[in-house]
Amino acid sequence: MNIKILLTIPVLLACQSLAAQQDTVQTAAAAAADSTEVNRQMPPAVPVDPVRTIGKVAAIDTLPTGNDALRIVLFNDNTWRYVLSQDYVQDTTVFADHWNTSSIHAYNDVELSSLPEAAAIMLVDSLKSYHYPYLGRMSSRYGLRRGRPHQGVDLPLKTGDPIYAAFDGKVRYSGYNGGGYGNLVVIRHTNGLETYYGHLSERGVEAGDWVVAGQQIGCGGSTGRSSGPHLHFEVRYKGQSFDPERVIDFDKGQLRRDELLLKRRHFSIYSKFGQNFDDEEANEKQDEAERKAAAAVQYHTIRKGDTLGHIARKYHTSVKRICQLNGIKETTILRLGKRLRVR
Repeated sequence: MNIKILLTIPVLLACQSLAAQQDTVQTAAAAAADSTEVNRQMPPAVPVDPVRTIGKVAAIDTLPTGNDALRIVLFNDNTWRYVLSQDYVQDTTVFADHWNTSSIHAYNDVELSSLPEAAAIMLVDSLKSYHYPYLGRMSSRYGLRRGRPHQGVDLPLKTGDPIYAAFDGKVRYSGYNGGGYGNLVVIRHTNGLETYYGHLSERGVEAGDWVVAGQQIGCGGSTGRSSGPHLHFEVRYKGQSFDPERVIDFDKGQLRRDELLLKRRHFSIYSKFGQNFDDEEANEKQDEAERKAAAAVQYHTIRKGDTLGHIARKYHTSVKRICQLNGIKETTILRLGKRLRVR
């Protein structure tokens, strides 16, 4: 295809329905083609699997790159972009482990204690594949709300406003939940994170669909347990929610950083965003020091014939220090089987 002849095709992207969006694009392309000889040479704006739109522009064609996992997508505003296909995954188990298309929460059997103390998660790769789910100011943050856990953020909108996939990934769940979410889309991303998009008026994707960052996945609404039109947006890791503001600056719609240091303590409903990323290195050093201090703790189990002096010599410490660590006196009678901290 000759890229040089591409001209902008006006497209109406009103979100009354995702199906109507495609019809509008095709109608606009047909009308433009009848106007002049030049316009009749223009390619029609058609959906390119899996990309329908990125932001507010429609895809019209793809070009090969020599890599099955990477394609060039051309848009009807004369722009182009590299897009990852579902052939690309950072971890081959991401879309297999706990993959459940009928359950909202797929990791119900994963205990918090089984997760690592800290995990470094690449939010975007060199393609910078990120797009805000919806650009607007928050009306409700992550944390306790009226005494109940609110495990995401709320972004007020108008019913019908487009909602976008934040990162590349595969739709794990798409359905209606009467328990509160209403129309809900859950996307699992290539780095293992999952994003939740709740209260939608319309869902534009189904379970198993591959989506890319910025692709419209539905329209905002007020379905489910909702007091008004808004997007309820969550981010989870292995089923555990954490404050989405650790990932996105919702006021600006920008990603806070390319890599997230996610700690187990962040999964507490009381752990809100506020960390100073400039201090992450210092915080990590402090955490490491605490882990080493905990690992250095040593105990001795009292056996027959043991005395405080004998125990102190064995562990190269002093009787005074043993007494301080255990809150005892030098005259305390040692009982068989009792554990004493010696370091």
